[in-house]
Amino acid sequence: MRHSRTATTKYCAPSRAASGVLLRPADAVSRMNDDGDEAEELTYAASGVDIEESEAATAALVGAVGESAGDYAGLLDIGDRYLGLATDGVGTKLLVAEALADYSTVGIDCIAMNANDLVAAGVRPIAFVDYLAVDEPDERFAEQIGEGLAEGADRAGIELVGGETAVMPEVVKGLDLAGTCAGLAAKDALFPGSAEVGDALVGVRSSGIHSNGLTLARTAVTRDGEYTHPCPFGDYDTLGEALLEPTRIYTDLLDPMRNHGVHAAAHVTGGGWTNLERLGDHRYVVDNAFDPHPVFEFVQEAGNVSDEEMHRTFNMGTGFVAALPSSDAEALADTVDGRVIGHVEEGDGIAIRGLEL
Repeated sequence: MRHSRTATTKYCAPSRAASGVLLRPADAVSRMNDDGDEAEELTYAASGVDIEESEAATAALVGAVGESAGDYAGLLDIGDRYLGLATDGVGTKLLVAEALADYSTVGIDCIAMNANDLVAAGVRPIAFVDYLAVDEPDERFAEQIGEGLAEGADRAGIELVGGETAVMPEVVKGLDLAGTCAGLAAKDALFPGSAEVGDALVGVRSSGIHSNGLTLARTAVTRDGEYTHPCPFGDYDTLGEALLEPTRIYTDLLDPMRNHGVHAAAHVTGGGWTNLERLGDHRYVVDNAFDPHPVFEFVQEAGNVSDEEMHRTFNMGTGFVAALPSSDAEALADTVDGRVIGHVEEGDGIAIRGLEL
């Protein structure tokens, strides 16, 4: 399955079955380096994360442990309900936090990346446990991480029920933060799991880069600059602050999506817009996506990144997408402060901003 984020790929196997302009028009002048030569074009793979290799490794893991029910989340039948489980981390966003000595938001990211995956499956998140691995204990960043986890749990409407801190100086350099979110869903509350031809696509805005593609974003931003350099856009003091904008949490979408007959939903995480493929084997035409945040434009310019690579790596302004009957689409969009961004056709692939993904 196509679902990679930074250096990790989930391996729950599925059990259920644009207009506008490019960020960088084709005739635009390529970014030049200090010598007046065209700067090398950055890709996610060249930055250190090859999604195809990650997926191949994940396939090998699945082959060894066996398949499990679920897609964004693992699902366990417990009688009258499903228990949903999702696990994820913050990824290399932690390196930005380390550079700025500011870990206050990464706990929010950790909650968000897990809770949002449960929401995409139609499961209500209820509880979270965290895992913090460090090379040496540090009360300063531990307190900041704890405060972020508490804030994330509050935003998601879930309980923090425990966690683990492991000191492993020979295994970990610095720290790593991950966690697992548990949720419950009545058997008739899960989304059917596949879009239908003729469905409309309702998108909801992201808050920024979220916690995906940071290896590419970091490489681009630091190519000729530093995280501490002043940020030329938004209300951020530094470029690092813009990268640390916490991931939006979408638990508030769950009830409206159920009430408006959503067939399937996609959390636009690792792999960017290719996550729409997880809505089913159809063609997805996106002709009204949200404009990318200025941070995406900055990353693209700084890294000389192609439009296709940007859309295959980042959410590009839209963090969550639901497929549902067109007759209900405007009502859902109004309820969740989203918009109808496209529709589902027969065929395959994803068309967005003149690109074919």
